[in-house]
Formats: sequence, structure tokens, C-alpha cells
Amino acid sequence: MYKSSLLFGLYPSSSQQMRMAELLSVCLVLLSLFTTSAFAAKYLDGLLPNGNFEEGPSRSNMKKTVIVGKYSLPKWEINGVVEYISGGPQPGSFFFAVPRGVHAVRLGNEASISQTVAVKPGSFYSLTFGATRTCAQDEVLRVSVPPFSGDLPLQTLYSSNGGDTYAWAFKATSNVAKVTFHNPGIQEDPTCGPLLDAVAIKEIIPPLHTRGNLVKNGDFEYGPHLFKNFSTGVLLPPKQKDHVSPLPGWTVVSLKAVKYIDSKHFSVPSGFAAIELVAGRESAISQVLRTVPGKSYNLTFTVGDAKNGCHGSMMVEAFAAKETLKVPFQAHGGSKFKTVSLKFKAVEPRTRITFYSGFYHTKLHDYGTLCGPVLDHVRVFPVS
Repeated sequence: MYKSSLLFGLYPSSSQQMRMAELLSVCLVLLSLFTTSAFAAKYLDGLLPNGNFEEGPSRSNMKKTVIVGKYSLPKWEINGVVEYISGGPQPGSFFFAVPRGVHAVRLGNEASISQTVAVKPGSFYSLTFGATRTCAQDEVLRVSVPPFSGDLPLQTLYSSNGGDTYAWAFKATSNVAKVTFHNPGIQEDPTCGPLLDAVAIKEIIPPLHTRGNLVKNGDFEYGPHLFKNFSTGVLLPPKQKDHVSPLPGWTVVSLKAVKYIDSKHFSVPSGFAAIELVAGRESAISQVLRTVPGKSYNLTFTVGDAKNGCHGSMMVEAFAAKETLKVPFQAHGGSKFKTVSLKFKAVEPRTRITFYSGFYHTKLHDYGTLCGPVLDHVRVFPVS
């Protein structure tokens, strides 16, 4: 009897089995929701899944270099003519540099690749990606996370080794974000288009004012993701019209980009990061401050040399209200810096401070790479 009772306990009735199945189903749903919520709440700072494209399509899904099939590129969805490229010499006497790895993708006419990422609604994110033109001078890369989008002109090459890295930011409006890179151009060669060789994402924490400084993120410590194994700096897009900046607190107000640099690969005055003004008067950065009309303020900032082969007579020009300051600096590649100040009187409740480089520079032994003076440690505080 005891044995039969035990066996009965091991084999529940059909009604018990149904209740157990229902309970198990509810548990799985709750676990799924918890897992999704936990993933969405994770602080993002790194490559997207297969963000470096090193996991390629199977040979059966390739027609020469063109990827065949919407989901043939692992972790990505593709539309149009998308090529899977290995860095180095190419047919037709081309050479494609892939400095962040071995493989990349090239977007043909109206082609795009996209990936859905779990995010936190209301949070800010920045995308960092390697991009360069491969054919025409007027190539454009469109980056979008609905309802936001931005067009990045790629005709200017900031580095000679194909290592241009850009950042673009957005605000999450739901718990998922569909990240899309699109080539809106139409070229004679349908495969012509921008090369994309690495994509990373980082959650941006909006900076607060620090005591004694009206400038937000004046040390540039809050910024986009920086690739650890390769860095020529990150270009912040020009003529910014987006609602979100990849450099919190600051806006690029020029025709060309400015460069976000880190202390691991460059010399910076203090902290982890700084800004390099790489394109002369076409490379300007700005921030609007809350001020009291008629009150006097002091603007201080540090300029110097990134120790990246940029030599010559440099000039950083600063503007605040009606005042202007020109700061000359002689760069010898020795990682030297100096701090200067500008006193100004506010005339409006909002005062814009702006910085740009007075001259154009290229590296001493690499005339194809643009460079310039470094800006860091920007402070504005009231004075009596």
C-alpha cells in the first residue's frame, strides 16, 4: 500500500498535470518579463551584437561580396545591396581600410542595415561607429532611431587610414530602439556607398552643474563610447540639428566636426577626455549658459597639444557675450598645456560661449590627417 501510494504521488492525475502546466506557463512568462526588464535596465556601453561584423554570412548566402537574404548577416537585418568586405586590396584597384578589425559592410544605393536594441524609455544613448566613403565625394550616411534621424556627410576624410569614427545620439521613446544605417544616395555603381566597420552604443548620463561652474560637462568627461583597441578619436557631427548631443551639454555649431579624444590614446590636460578642434574655423563647439544681465563672469579654459603629431602655431578663439579672446599656442608635440581666462559681462539671460581653432593643421608626417589644438577644463563663474 505504501509503495502504491508513493507511485501515485510520482504520477499525478490529468487534472493535476493541467494545473502544473498552467503554473509552469505563468512562471515562464514572469521569468521572460523579468529577463527582458533586467536586460533593458542594463547600462549599455560596448559593441552591439556582432557590431564589428566579424561574424559573417555563410558562403551559401553570398554572391561574390554581396549578401543574399534579409537575415543572412548575423544579428542584423539588411535591405538592398549590402556587401561583406574584408579589409585590404579590392577588385578594380581599390583598397578598403578596416582599422578596427578584419571585416566591414558596404551599403549600396538605398541599402540599409538595422538591429533592434533593448533600451530604457526616456534615457539618452549615443552610437559610435566607424564610417568612411568609398566612391563619390558626396556620400552620406543616414543614421536613425525612430522618430530621430540624422545625415552625416562623409566627403571630408579626417584621417588618412580610413579610421574616421563618428557619434550620433538619440532619446529612447520605448523599451526597444531600432538602429538603422542607411545610404540614401544614388550612384552609377549600385554597390558604391559608405563603409561601416564597427558599431557601439553607450547610455549617456546627463551631467549636472558642479559647484562653482555654470558650464555643464566642462571637463568633457561625459561623452560617447570610445573603442578600446583602436582610436583616432570620435568625430561629433557638424551643424547639429538633433535634439540630443553625443557630448552632453555641448553643440557642434560648425560646418565640420570636432573630435572627442581620450587620455588612453591622446594627451589631455586633465581627466579622461577632452576636445580636439580639428578643422580650423570650420570646427566650433558651443554651450548656452544661464546668466544674469549686467553681472560679470570669468571664463577659464585650458588649451594644449594632444601629442599626436600636430605641430605649428595654433590659435584657439573664445567668445562669450560681447567679448573675444585669442589664445596663441605653439605645438611641438610635447604635450604642453596652458590655462587662460576671459572676463565678460552678461547682456542676456542666456549667454553663449563658443570655441574654435583659428588655423588649419595636419599631422607633421601625415598630411592626410586633420588635427588641431586641444580644449579642456572649461569653467564659468560669477565675479564681483
